[in-house]
Amino acid sequence: MQRSQTLFLNDQVYQPEADTLLLCRVACSTAMPDDRVLEVGTGSGYVAAALKDCCTVVGLDINPHAVMAAKARGVEVVRSDLCAGFRGPFDLILFNPPYLPTLPEERIDDWLEYALDGGLTGRDVIARFAAEVGRVLAPEGRILLLISSLTGYDEVAAIFTGLGFQIIRAADEQVCDELLSVLCIRRA
Repeated sequence: MQRSQTLFLNDQVYQPEADTLLLCRVACSTAMPDDRVLEVGTGSGYVAAALKDCCTVVGLDINPHAVMAAKARGVEVVRSDLCAGFRGPFDLILFNPPYLPTLPEERIDDWLEYALDGGLTGRDVIARFAAEVGRVLAPEGRILLLISSLTGYDEVAAIFTGLGFQIIRAADEQVCDELLSVLCIRRA
């Protein structure tokens, strides 16, 4: 393993998987050169790093280990819980949230849990994000949100439409027994 690769390996940081790669592909094909981009839950900084040469990008993560990993990739990153402390406006907001339905007895009680534990339904963090993202989203801004069939498309769509957003599916990818989807969300 090369030295540069070891900088990003940390068992407390979510490493790029199929969901990360899907969000990255969609983000790279969607981002415009003048966009101000916010990546919520940047994790290792993989997606933000892919965009930083063409856009103004800021990452945020609640996990201090993830903040260090993203900084090692050259990403401007802030430690924060969702959009707390940010004013915006951002033209493009990216989020690969913790979407796994998790029972209390399944919790692992470490920093990696913040990247995985979506609560009982898998939608707890998504609902919190939906409630506050409008505050930092530019009037014509877009949100790219990665979800899984484990989380429930209809239920996630209902959260956002109930808050005045419209949703289209930007991409889908079957991975083992789940369908990953990137949703493009805008104000209605």
